[in-house]
Amino acid sequence: MEWVEITGKTVEDATRRALDQLGVVESDAEIVVVEEPKTGLFGRVRGEARVRARIRPSGPRPKRTRRGRTGGRSGSSRPEGASDRPPREEVAAGGNVEGTSANGSQRSRQGQGQGQGQQRSRSRSRGRRGGQRSREGAASDAAVKEATASPEREAAMAEGMTLEEQGEIGKAFLEGLVGSFGLEATVEVRILDAETVELAVDGDDLGILVGPRGSTLAAVQEVTRTAVQAKCPSRSDRVLVDVARYRERRAKALTEFTAKVAAEVTETGEERQLEPMSAADRKVVHDAATEIEGVATRSEGEDPERFVVISPA
Repeated sequence: MEWVEITGKTVEDATRRALDQLGVVESDAEIVVVEEPKTGLFGRVRGEARVRARIRPSGPRPKRTRRGRTGGRSGSSRPEGASDRPPREEVAAGGNVEGTSANGSQRSRQGQGQGQGQQRSRSRSRGRRGGQRSREGAASDAAVKEATASPEREAAMAEGMTLEEQGEIGKAFLEGLVGSFGLEATVEVRILDAETVELAVDGDDLGILVGPRGSTLAAVQEVTRTAVQAKCPSRSDRVLVDVARYRERRAKALTEFTAKVAAEVTETGEERQLEPMSAADRKVVHDAATEIEGVATRSEGEDPERFVVISPA
């Protein structure tokens, strides 16, 4: 087996990489450290470790002592170039030479069988290790493929998620939120249009979820949207939250207020600037103004100080 030369940050790292390349454990390999990392100024390590490795070769077969014709004495001699195999006449006669040669042949076959058995054992051991690594590699590839494919499957599932299913996700989130406050309430899913779902929370003593001028309700709506979008990131449907019909009552009050201000603008011919509002409230004002002739609306400023201006058309 030829030597391979591997580098690494440390000797241990280089050794591990060499064993991985050879596909054997350390006991079945020969490792020679060629170069170690050097420590430079302020303890910084410079360079890399370098090792040479190869699969440990199997030991040479033991030499077999050939026994002579006279019972295997070391001093026996025979003509140069004579064959180890006895003549046919001696084998046929069943003499001592035949027995000696047969025993020697038997021992030779046994030695060869043992050597081949050891070689097959090593081959099977390496095969098992290689098979195990193959199975581990296949399992690792399958895990990577599964992890890579999961976002794609989730995106496909989210793409096919209906507005009703998104509403059910938001409903489950709100029920858990209400329960964490120790409140009792029901959550109803309402489909307002093809791209808007409203989650109506009804119950007693829910003012804590509304807050001053609906500020807490706006925060609850945002976290609910986040919870829904986490389950279906490829969808962008609108998710609205209403608590104790606050948004419904607020929309009714804003519609009446817009009509009153629009009448004043039409009468005086001067535009009016309203107080800063949330995006939901501004939408209510814009929608209400479109039903009134002679006025127009626009939004100015930056959130949270953005406001609506009602002007003559």
